[in-house]
Amino acid sequence: MKKGIHPEYNPEAVVKCACGNTFVTGSVKDELKVEICSKCHPFFTGKQNIVDTGGRVDRFKRKFNLPSHDEE
Repeated sequence: MKKGIHPEYNPEAVVKCACGNTFVTGSVKDELKVEICSKCHPFFTGKQNIVDTGGRVDRFKRKFNLPSHDEE
């Protein structure tokens, strides 16, 4: 490998998820922020989480006459 062109590897980078979970991994950055991790991902938890940003899910359900989020 050429010297001087590669970033410095940090073996203890902290990863912070939006759900509040944190864990340590290796990266070239000191801190990573992610939106979803294995503690909150539907594939690993078996639960479906609907992330409703600005009422988009409710608007979609009203548009197609589907039961609302509260009626399910």
